Amino acid sequence: MLHKISIEEYYKKPLLIPLVDVRSPGEFQQGHIVGAVNIPLFSDEERAAVGTVYKKKTKEKAVELGYEYVTPKLHWFLDESIKVAKEGAIAVYCWRGGMRSRSFAEHLHRNGFEEIYVIEGGYKAFRNYVLGFFEQELKLDILGGYTGSGKTFILDELKLMGEQVVDLEGLAHHKGSAFGSLGETAQPSSQHFENELFEYWRYLDIQRPVWLEDESSRIGYVQIPKALFAQMRSSQLYFIDIPKEERAKLLVTEYACFDPNHLANSINGIAKRLGGQNVKAALNSLEAKDYFQVAMITLQYYDKAYLKGVGKRDPEMVQLIPLHTVNHVENAKQLLEIKK
Repeated sequence: MLHKISIEEYYKKPLLIPLVDVRSPGEFQQGHIVGAVNIPLFSDEERAAVGTVYKKKTKEKAVELGYEYVTPKLHWFLDESIKVAKEGAIAVYCWRGGMRSRSFAEHLHRNGFEEIYVIEGGYKAFRNYVLGFFEQELKLDILGGYTGSGKTFILDELKLMGEQVVDLEGLAHHKGSAFGSLGETAQPSSQHFENELFEYWRYLDIQRPVWLEDESSRIGYVQIPKALFAQMRSSQLYFIDIPKEERAKLLVTEYACFDPNHLANSINGIAKRLGGQNVKAALNSLEAKDYFQVAMITLQYYDKAYLKGVGKRDPEMVQLIPLHTVNHVENAKQLLEIKK
């Protein structure tokens, strides 16, 4: 049986049924509903060709070309859908819930699938749903502090202690500095980062606060949703202040394992902001394997930049918390004690 279902209804279903994205591989790569499987009607090249015919000739000619591309793949569509939907129920979407998803769903219906849901409005409706989610009022606690303070470790500890935590840098596959891509897999698109962020957040209790690390609007190449970033900037900031030497030691444990050439590239990436003499000193220290000194030099820039950013916030929303070490377990405990 064929059903139309809104994205809101899809997420309200107690047991989510398998989801198929029939858009082209390139569209899917740019962003998709988390958990969806891509069974594309058209390749990227085929989609481009159909679009060209639609614009330069007629809709009828474009549809005709589309069928020409799709017909040889009909058995493959069924085989792949059976792998995804072993119970015979499946949900399908395309860009706007139009001809691609309807045609795919009808094909499955004619060939024995019992329950088929077409997402109304398609991926576009989902994207509007995601952006709307972050426009609602969210309860946020922001953990800030200079580079090397171990904020990610503290957030991990807070999670173990029962707090709600979202690891923005983990989802972005980037640690947020010039060195942030080291040891990370490729970043998602900003669009898909938002999708993954929504997928994680929707399971949290929005009546309870969520801890986030203080970030700029961009993590690597990935943008934080504008509505969420605005709320982050206006939320309470817990600014942990740890001595520079302690932070430099922690940075050595995190980054000394990486290829010196990659570290040098990262240093050169902030050359203009670090200054010629500091760059030279940092590279010389790197060559001498004096990683502590490399960290101390680069922290001059990062500390100054972070303090400048904090200075733009409402002072009443910034709580300074002096800490003596980077012991994340003890620091997480102190943070919760202060927050009470």
